[in-house]
Amino acid sequence: MKQQKLKLVTLTALTVGALAACSADTNSSKANNSSSSQTTNSSSKVLQIADQGLFSAGGTVTRSEGTFDPTDQWEETGAGQTSHVDHANVFYQVPQKTSGLPMVFLHGYGQSRMGWQTTPDGRQGWSNYFLRQGHSVYLLDQPHRGEAGQTSVAGDISTKTLDQRWYTQFRIGRWENGRSNVYKGSQFPNDEESLNQFFRQMTPDTGMKSDMGEDFDNELVARDLAASVDEVKKRTGKKSIVVTHSQGGGAGWTAARYTDNIAGIIAIEPGNAPAKDSEDFKALLDKKIPVAFYYGDYIDNGDKDIAATTIWQGIRQNASDFVKQYKDAGGKATLVDLPKEGIKGNTHFMFQDKNSDTVAKHVENWIDKNADR
Repeated sequence: MKQQKLKLVTLTALTVGALAACSADTNSSKANNSSSSQTTNSSSKVLQIADQGLFSAGGTVTRSEGTFDPTDQWEETGAGQTSHVDHANVFYQVPQKTSGLPMVFLHGYGQSRMGWQTTPDGRQGWSNYFLRQGHSVYLLDQPHRGEAGQTSVAGDISTKTLDQRWYTQFRIGRWENGRSNVYKGSQFPNDEESLNQFFRQMTPDTGMKSDMGEDFDNELVARDLAASVDEVKKRTGKKSIVVTHSQGGGAGWTAARYTDNIAGIIAIEPGNAPAKDSEDFKALLDKKIPVAFYYGDYIDNGDKDIAATTIWQGIRQNASDFVKQYKDAGGKATLVDLPKEGIKGNTHFMFQDKNSDTVAKHVENWIDKNADR
């Protein structure tokens, strides 16, 4: 697939102080969400990009029986034709001054790479933050999602109204009387326009039938993630830090079975951790991949009337068990409980909360201390 490249692109982040100051000001949230005009907390200097583009990784080609007749191109069966499907699509940027390892980002359920590029209130996303730290960034749309929608499995695009289901599961707050009531001390940008932008990030999966993600193809996503990591190695000569979120966490663990080019995994509130006797655990350990789990607030102190609170307590305990087992087996693993680090108020989307730069700085410090360059 022919790549699209733009050489020496300069992205200027305009300082719009009101957006970063207070999410309660509804007028401050109407800034453009495009990556070229985001507010930045970390720097107002020009961000110079040496290279950027798109490529697809992984996937397969399906073929129909028969012979294609170019004089009858509109016949309905697709006889003798092909379909290039089930790949990941990767948007990448390389900073003018590269000093750190490449970072490969994989989103979670109902999301796309957009979540790493911006925040609901229009500030810079983690992709820009880590570019400024000298990392090249590679942002995946996983197979069947976003710009990687071509699928070999026919899914159902649901029209159910489910915004508040996920708002609740993501520990943003308690939705009552048609309003968002965030938890005390929350860092989520809770003005009306930010909520609007947040909900509009939700992205359907063209290969799923379940609106709960129960038929998520972890194996497929893992293989395409591994293929993306291998492509990064070809382009840069370096292994990658893999950053996963939520449902994408499972694919991050499994990808270790299919590539030798992962320098570390940072799992942002993954939905699971590998069992001690699993192939994923063995691959991570054999390849000496350091692992970090990050969990936000409102787990120990969450709303007891909401099932998500108990669910997240169990998920974090699962991660804690993994960390102990992994370290006992000789691996390097860390569980970061942000409130215990003095970083409070974070939701499931800590990389889009108002203190996202603070969390990103913690992640950067972990990389410096734990990942071999």
